[in-house]
Amino acid sequence: MSAFSFQTVPHIVVEPGLARRLGTLLRERHTGDRAVLVTDAFLYRSGALQPALDSLAATGWHTLVIDDVVADPPEAVVQAAAERARGFGADLVIGFGGGSSMDVAKLVAVLCTNEQPLPAMYGINQVQGQRLPLIQVPTTAGTGSEVTPISIVTTGETTKSGVVAPQLYADAAYLDAELTVGLPPAATAATGIDAMVHAIEAYTSKRLKNPLSDHLAALALKLLSANLLTVCRDGANLQARSDMLLGAMLAGQAFANAPVGGVHALAYPVGGIFHVPHGLSNALVLPAVLRFNAPAAASLYTELGQAVGLPAAKDAAEGANAFIAFLEELIRQSDLPRGLRAVGIAEADLPVLASSAMQQQRLLMNNPRPIDEAQALAIYREAY
Repeated sequence: MSAFSFQTVPHIVVEPGLARRLGTLLRERHTGDRAVLVTDAFLYRSGALQPALDSLAATGWHTLVIDDVVADPPEAVVQAAAERARGFGADLVIGFGGGSSMDVAKLVAVLCTNEQPLPAMYGINQVQGQRLPLIQVPTTAGTGSEVTPISIVTTGETTKSGVVAPQLYADAAYLDAELTVGLPPAATAATGIDAMVHAIEAYTSKRLKNPLSDHLAALALKLLSANLLTVCRDGANLQARSDMLLGAMLAGQAFANAPVGGVHALAYPVGGIFHVPHGLSNALVLPAVLRFNAPAAASLYTELGQAVGLPAAKDAAEGANAFIAFLEELIRQSDLPRGLRAVGIAEADLPVLASSAMQQQRLLMNNPRPIDEAQALAIYREAY
């Protein structure tokens, strides 16, 4: 066995309804009395946070709610949130929401104790110093951000930068499936496919793939694929919601250690330039990227096909084709838009996407096959 290292969040609690006793859980492990809860305005105004806020108040936590987070959060939102948290004298930061809220919470926790400017943190292992205690509470089964050391920030009109550092691993991830019950079918489908892509790309990553990440990715994909259509059609099915939330977290643990590749690299420009939600961007390019990768990853795709219950194939090529067809059918049945044209992208825009994708070398270096600009353009055309 080759040498490898593996890191993850040290404390994970999976329990429907745990948000109603969030304050007690925090009291068991943390001191102080000033908590900053980072979320988005919709979630705050919906009342979904109220049981958690009531629990925090009942256990002596003074809580500042920062609900300014938006999808693909820009630098200004991150920096304003950190400034408010510092002014409040935060002892602890809670990320409560989807991936964007949890990503912002990570950086708020770091910036509260650190004079290092945010732009200096972009890249891999650039963060200096430590952070405030950090708790993550996901409300979607998708990003896996609750267990990753990654935060994505929008740094320009169409560009994003990532902060990747061990300081961004939370102290705890609390998974409460009740918080995901109200997620609409389209968002449920898109975030679920996003989590599946995390599992697939971790399992096939050219760099840092290891036995633990493989095991987690395969189990994640099994859970996610078995429950995706159920939660899209019956959002109140708490067992299926729990399985999706667990699957998304396992996939997050996998790709935090065996990083994602070409699907994400080609999805980022779709989201950044055309403001397509991240999970949907992944779904739109997934089959075309997998077909491109198949010459190098066919045996791995076959193994993943077996993990989701496909019949044994006579060879790797047949197994890979069956796996890709399985994913295409799952996307079709989840009623997501299919093809880049379905989200308003013109064929004339494809060269711009291909050029932009080349800026994602942090991700492309993990792909099973190298992707140059001409190949990226061909993949986008197939996905069109």
